[in-house]
Amino acid sequence: MRLYPTLQLHKGRCALLPKGDLGNPVIHDDDPLELAASFASAGAEWMHVTDLDGAAGEGDNAGLIEEIIRVAGIPVQLGGGIRSRESVDYWLERGIGRVVLGSWPVWEPQMVRDLVKFLPDQVVLAVDVREGQVMINGWRQKSAFPPDQFISSFDDLPLAGILVTDIDSDVGEIDATLGLISGLAAGARAPVIASGVVRHIDDVARLAHDPNIAGAIIGRALLQRTVDLPLALSVAQPSAEPTAALQ
Repeated sequence: MRLYPTLQLHKGRCALLPKGDLGNPVIHDDDPLELAASFASAGAEWMHVTDLDGAAGEGDNAGLIEEIIRVAGIPVQLGGGIRSRESVDYWLERGIGRVVLGSWPVWEPQMVRDLVKFLPDQVVLAVDVREGQVMINGWRQKSAFPPDQFISSFDDLPLAGILVTDIDSDVGEIDATLGLISGLAAGARAPVIASGVVRHIDDVARLAHDPNIAGAIIGRALLQRTVDLPLALSVAQPSAEPTAALQ
């Protein structure tokens, strides 16, 4: 399983969103550029960035994100406010490895379908779930789609992955969140990346042993120092079982 150490950016600073509330981010003092470099030093193969201001349709973290791309030393997956072909092209031209699309596929599904066919393995579908429905517009608006139906409508496309976030994970039981994401992953054709699940190292181990889950976002646990990234990376890639020598 691949771990994606994660930065959430709000007005140029690292932030967390309790209960998925864009209006009340919790700001952390960690330097985003130093953290990005530390992810690569720890052995991460990819990192993920969420532009919270972009998701809210305000602010401008573009300059900082371009700096993160330069200093990270590993491919960067970017989400938050990417809602047009022009925005996708902008970021791909600046070296982003993958773009994450959530609201746009709901608003203009055919346009996104055409884009994914043109950009195989460079687009991740974001599926943000609250109370059994896909949320859009920075988690503030409920769509008409249940998550399984939404995922199946893009099943025939060469997606790089499907990023599933259980927004209710802050207030619910972690087992329910794991069950939701694992169930959706079992029916998906593209690799599924779990978000909002990792709080402690045991959560990494549980995800790594779920055959349906290909990756996991890890952000809050790093900022709050409840998980050590090098250890988490080793747990996410368990060593192969020894095999008997041939006689």
